[in-house]
Amino acid sequence: MASSLTKDSVRPGTPGSENAFLGHPRGLATLFLTEMWERFSHYGMRALLPLYLVAPGGLHLSAGTATAIYSVYVSLVYLLTLPGGWVADRFLGPRRTVAVAGLIIMLGHLCLALPVAASFFVGLVLVAIGSGLLKANISTMVGHLYKGPDDPRRDGGFTLFYVGINLGAFAAPLVIGTIGENVNWHFGFALAALGMALGLAQYLLGSRHLSPRSDVVPMPLSAPEKAAVLRKGLAWLAVAAVFYAAVGFSGHFTLNWALIPLTLIGLVVPILVIARIHRDKGLDAAERSKVSAYIWFFVAAAVFWMIYDQGGSTLSLFADGKAENTVFGWGFPVSWYQSVNPVMIMVLAPVLAWLWLWLNRRGKEPSTIVKFSSGLVLVGASFFLFLAPLSIAGDGHKAAAMWLVAIYFVQTVGELTLSPVGLSVTTKMAPAKYASQMMGVWFLAVTAGDSVTALLSNPAVGGVNLDRTGFVALEAVLAVVAGLAVWMYRNKVKRLMGDVR
Repeated sequence: MASSLTKDSVRPGTPGSENAFLGHPRGLATLFLTEMWERFSHYGMRALLPLYLVAPGGLHLSAGTATAIYSVYVSLVYLLTLPGGWVADRFLGPRRTVAVAGLIIMLGHLCLALPVAASFFVGLVLVAIGSGLLKANISTMVGHLYKGPDDPRRDGGFTLFYVGINLGAFAAPLVIGTIGENVNWHFGFALAALGMALGLAQYLLGSRHLSPRSDVVPMPLSAPEKAAVLRKGLAWLAVAAVFYAAVGFSGHFTLNWALIPLTLIGLVVPILVIARIHRDKGLDAAERSKVSAYIWFFVAAAVFWMIYDQGGSTLSLFADGKAENTVFGWGFPVSWYQSVNPVMIMVLAPVLAWLWLWLNRRGKEPSTIVKFSSGLVLVGASFFLFLAPLSIAGDGHKAAAMWLVAIYFVQTVGELTLSPVGLSVTTKMAPAKYASQMMGVWFLAVTAGDSVTALLSNPAVGGVNLDRTGFVALEAVLAVVAGLAVWMYRNKVKRLMGDVR
């Protein structure tokens, strides 16, 4: 795969080789930079978010409420990938949808930059909407650049695109986090808006290099269908506006009037979507069996993301008050911990890819189920490791920064073991009727996991401090048990999977 990253690797006669970006279609540079700047803005804002929510100079909320807000935000981003894909398929096409998404994200970050609480929450909603629209479509446009699945440059192109994601995610906490924590929170959020503005500007200037397929609306709505969608949308919007206006004018409105409904939506929608697919009478017996097997992976993945995504909330808030954030006597901002995962992904992903190939040549590569269960056990192990700095902090001392780095390391290995496998098994087990929708279903596992975290941490529903030793141990045990359950029932799951391996 590495050879596809150079100009010389493109064989003479390869379609599109005349428009080269490291041997790939010129449009890949446009999408690479768009995703890099979008991830820069997104992960920079996420690194600041929980810290700003609890800071005396920020919103000064409790840790439980901050974790709930953070988790609801992340769950919304992934939940909105479903309507994001639908908008492109039925209304705008991928190219225009991504342009609209970039504009919405930029406006959202600008709202976050205003020192007004109401504007801040409007900004979070806008960023979530824009991220859902963009995430669902930009990868599709990368695929459009190539001449089908057999194009020899295709895998290398997605590898380059993946590098863009992690470059943006790595740089963001170092730049936006430093400005936000050390200079001014709202300057940091404004810097995220600037990053998205740069990404959007180069996207619009370079969009002429994109494939004409990205302009196509695959299944456009008819005029009567558009009118019906508009009527229904406006009706639901009016109902919500009247309801919240009544609550507000009555003097009873609190943040939880928004948080709890969004949390419940994040729990209910994944269940309804999976159930609807599983009950579809249009599926044959083999397809329904594969969906039954997929439910095992989906539930286990929800447990994984429930713990993994606390790296940006529970671990970050722990580091803010209970860790010695220094290396060899040199202090650094708490938000910098969020750069650990992307740099480790860039280092470890090629190593694991090589390892699977090496084991495969010897007939020893672990099965999909073993890899998946290993990811769950590893994320559980990361929280068992978390017990050590919790114990140190409980004795009145501050935990060393390397404890947290070690936790992020174990979680990253778990992510690389589980996440690519989950993406792969989703495409393999998707019924033909739902081939395009199933990737959105996979993202719903993230929505479900983060919604559970939001519910558990919200003080309004008896939430707990998620950095309590007993609760961290319980989550660790849950992940390990889930991983062992997938492994113990592997033969049953294999039977349900049919010809998928």
